[in-house]
Amino acid sequence: MTRLRKLWSNHPNLISWLVLAIGMVVIVVIAARNVGFTASQRAALNAATIGLAGLCVWIISWDDGEDEIQPAAPQQDQ
Repeated sequence: MTRLRKLWSNHPNLISWLVLAIGMVVIVVIAARNVGFTASQRAALNAATIGLAGLCVWIISWDDGEDEIQPAAPQQDQ
């Protein structure tokens, strides 16, 4: 368990990407199981899903660090 915590604390975006990608691929596989895709189409769909999961985690990570308190700008007397 400590190994997982250390991995999470060292690479939170990578682990988030992995977990989100696995969940999204499972959902896509279940949703597209009776569509009749070829193997190459399924592989392309899974690759696009994994890439989309990475973009989602990247966009969410933009907000990291904005909660920190920033010093107020000095006000000038008029």
